Amino acid sequence: MYEVDRGGDITFHGPGQLVGYPIIQLDDPKQIVPYVRKIEEVLIRVLADFGVEAWREDGLTGVWTEKGKVAAIGVRVSRKVTMHGFALNLHADLDWFRLMNPCGIPDRPVTNLSDLVGRKVTIQEAVDAVIPRFAEVFGYTGTETQLGAFTRAQGREDSYEVDRLLAEGTFAEEKRTAEPVLINGRLPGEPPRPDWMRVTLRTDGEYLELKKLMRGLDLHTVCEEANCPNIFECWGMGTATLMILGDKCTRACSFCNVTTGKPTEYDVLEPFRAAEAVVKMGLSHAVITSVNRDDLEDGGSTIFAQTIREIRRRSPQTEIEVLIPDFKGDRRALQTVMDARPEVLNHNTETVLRLQRDIRTAANYGRSLALLWRAKQMYPEGLIKSGLIVGMGETREEVLGCLADMRAIGIDIVTIGQYLRPTARHRPIHRYVHPDEFAEYKAYGEGLGIPHVESGPLVRSSYHAKESRQAVPVSIGPRR
Repeated sequence: MYEVDRGGDITFHGPGQLVGYPIIQLDDPKQIVPYVRKIEEVLIRVLADFGVEAWREDGLTGVWTEKGKVAAIGVRVSRKVTMHGFALNLHADLDWFRLMNPCGIPDRPVTNLSDLVGRKVTIQEAVDAVIPRFAEVFGYTGTETQLGAFTRAQGREDSYEVDRLLAEGTFAEEKRTAEPVLINGRLPGEPPRPDWMRVTLRTDGEYLELKKLMRGLDLHTVCEEANCPNIFECWGMGTATLMILGDKCTRACSFCNVTTGKPTEYDVLEPFRAAEAVVKMGLSHAVITSVNRDDLEDGGSTIFAQTIREIRRRSPQTEIEVLIPDFKGDRRALQTVMDARPEVLNHNTETVLRLQRDIRTAANYGRSLALLWRAKQMYPEGLIKSGLIVGMGETREEVLGCLADMRAIGIDIVTIGQYLRPTARHRPIHRYVHPDEFAEYKAYGEGLGIPHVESGPLVRSSYHAKESRQAVPVSIGPRR
């Protein structure tokens, strides 16, 4: 036996690095070394795109330059599937490497790509360079080259196909017509509703006026479609969340009461009617959301942008918050919305990582976090926001972990509320979360550094949206 001081003890991943974990099936152990060499080749070509000469060295892994090692590679194969991957230093704090012995080679320094090119290279620049080079070296084509596909999030297309079939089949019709079956005033499998979940019914005054306005302009509200428990309070104060792009969603999430079905053509005049509603309501903070429109090439992003611009034209003093779908990870669709410069970009993560597949049939946790992070990069002066629903089977620790993930990508506002089962066909309520636990989530999230956490049993994504925006002490950048 020989004692050596090489490798395996410490892996450093931190801010300023692009970390990629490709997931690829290797049927033969002899494929492992060629696989590592391919990853190195990807990074060498990426560096060449930035005008940096790089190479691999015999007997070592990673990518090297004249100023030192710029990328580390560590790969493991379990059950013929690759794990781990590469870390490319872009603008990382290299002081951390002084606390270790990178690769067991004490006389070889590490470096950043930014130092090599003389300017800061952003994560997004590196991602944009890595994807086509990865596709080129590994032989992927077409949709496989889209962001995230080189980590092969298998099943996305399959899950959408399931949703499409559900939308076109009998399920959609049953969902539209079925009445909830109540047993002693409760839905099957539902625990008794505690006192803190009760709301006061008010259907006069502003409520009736607002309902009349929405019907008169042929507009939908998510307040009605989602059976929001705060509808009487919010509508009584003259506020509502407008829902554009129709009232039929192409997805069938197990918690949501919005109708699943095959959408009709969208109405190009809808942005004008939405702006008219904002003007008539005299809103200083307007919230615009939509169903998922996976049937549209741009996911409906163009209508979102047009709605923002028309509201701004008709009511320039109004701040605009948009609650958007994930656009299936399409960066161009997101850019279309962000170019319209909404004051708040909201996209709900909905639940913790473990429950995503059960609850959000055609969405996923990583894609949602990536969308929110990108939105912040596209418009740093604006705010980004996300929401969680609890009481669906998650643990306290999982919620805290999700808050930590949200803090890590720079989310400004988080909403956390209790899940309420819309009908007997929807996911059962696992438990009613006590108000003290909601208070703990708020304290924990804000303690991590999230500027504002709105957390309570009746909180919904757009609940107290104006107040949440005002609770974050930032100035909004220039509008377009």
